[in-house]
This record gives sequence, C-alpha cells and structure tokens, in this order.
Amino acid sequence: MRLTGSVLRGNQQPDDPVGHEAFAVIRDAMKADKVVGISKLVIGRRERAVVLEPRDDGIVLWSLRFGDEVRPEENYFEDIEADADKELIPLVQKLIKQKTTRWSPDMVGDPIQESLLKLIEQKKKQLRPKKAAKGKKADAAPASNVVNIMDALRKSIEADPKKKKAS
Repeated sequence: MRLTGSVLRGNQQPDDPVGHEAFAVIRDAMKADKVVGISKLVIGRRERAVVLEPRDDGIVLWSLRFGDEVRPEENYFEDIEADADKELIPLVQKLIKQKTTRWSPDMVGDPIQESLLKLIEQKKKQLRPKKAAKGKKADAAPASNVVNIMDALRKSIEADPKKKKAS
C-alpha cells in the first residue's frame, strides 16, 4: 500500500463528555507511543484502507491506495525535459512570492455543494406564497390551459345571440 497525499475533509468529533475523554486518551496514547492506526472505511461505496495519525488536538485520517491503483512514479514525468531554463527561474520565484498568501479555509469550497444550496434556496423562494399588499387583492392565478367546464358553459349561455333576442 502507498500513502496518498489526500486528507479526507470533515470535522468529526465526539459529542458527549465520555466520548471527548475517550478520544483524548486514545489520541494521547498514540502520540506517546509514536504509532498510527490502520483501519478500513467505506468511501463512495468502496472500502478503503486508512491511516489515523494523531496530530495536535485531533487525529488526521489519510486514505491509502493499493499498489495497483498507483502508476509507477518514473512514468509521471517521462515527457518533460529534465533541465529548466536557468534565466526563467528567478522570474518565476518572484511571481510566486507576489502571489503567495497565508492559507485560509475560506480559499477552498465545494462548488457542487454551493450550487445545490443555491438551487434549493431558489426552489424555496418559488414555493413560498406571495403576500398581497395591504388593500390590494392577491395576484390572479397564473394562466392555465385547464378549463372549468361550468364557467365555460355559463359564458356560452350569456353570449348566446338567440337568448338576447328573446329578451
């Protein structure tokens, strides 16, 4: 197995005092013995091996991949020339310094989650009944292709020219 560089996102923690104490004891014992935990976890309907590493006040979960899931590293860069243009390196270093900022969790987001939340909010607004202004009637119902047969018959009788002549 190989350790990947990805850490699973999420902030899971115990939700009661007994759980807090158990978590802290396990974390501190792992730190003291300088060990990590190996376990299995289902992610996206697939079982993965994971490493639990005590760090600061928490435990970091790293996902592992089997060797057959990872390409040999020598194949990654075979098409790239080994030597870079020495004159360009200082320019790129300067650019990197200009663009470097301190990392913040606000810099990353889940665009799919954000899009779904916007869509849900739009649907909620569409479903909310519109309030009529004081003293004014509520807007008429939107036009529909459904016809009330009784209303249509009444209008037809009222508009009948033979009946008007008899009156």
